[in-house]
Amino acid sequence: MLLEKHSSFNIECGTDEAGRGCLAGPVTAAAVILPEDFKNSILNDSKQLSEKKRDILKPIIEEQALNFGVAHVFQEEIDSINILNASILAMHKSIEKLIQNPEFIIVDGNKFKPFNNIPFETIIKGDGKYLSIAAASILAKTHRDIYMNQIHEEFPMYNWKKNKGYPTKEHREAIKKYGITKYHRKSFRLLPEQLKLNL
Repeated sequence: MLLEKHSSFNIECGTDEAGRGCLAGPVTAAAVILPEDFKNSILNDSKQLSEKKRDILKPIIEEQALNFGVAHVFQEEIDSINILNASILAMHKSIEKLIQNPEFIIVDGNKFKPFNNIPFETIIKGDGKYLSIAAASILAKTHRDIYMNQIHEEFPMYNWKKNKGYPTKEHREAIKKYGITKYHRKSFRLLPEQLKLNL
């Protein structure tokens, strides 16, 4: 059972990101402020839910949240500032999109940087503990998936529609065969080391 709130502040925002471990595409974050009486029996950490359930939850969260924001940070910036900084930047950008300023921020994970002097707390596996972080995890994942489905049309041979840019065997085989695209993160190890050896 997910908890409603972490702090005693009235306006608490949960934030989370998706796509941190991907080889291609953006890292995407969402920030969500839920009403105090929000209830949903299937809402959970996005990784625990099927794509079908995430797609059902997305419009429910967007309609019932007091406020939400979603932001992408793209591969060029990930390569420039590294994935950890890019993940935090995406979370900051998603919080910036909120119409209401949160009084407290709860963050999934263990790394964050202060945002506008608003008090915050990082919570490991927070997306499985608090409703607003779980809701943010759903929006980050579904919005990123929509984007990956769009760029799949441009480069169908990498099958991003299915793997969403994650390092699956199929994705790596396609990189080996076709090389990389403008959407790949050049700072990442795109192929296992043994495939790079100049034998």
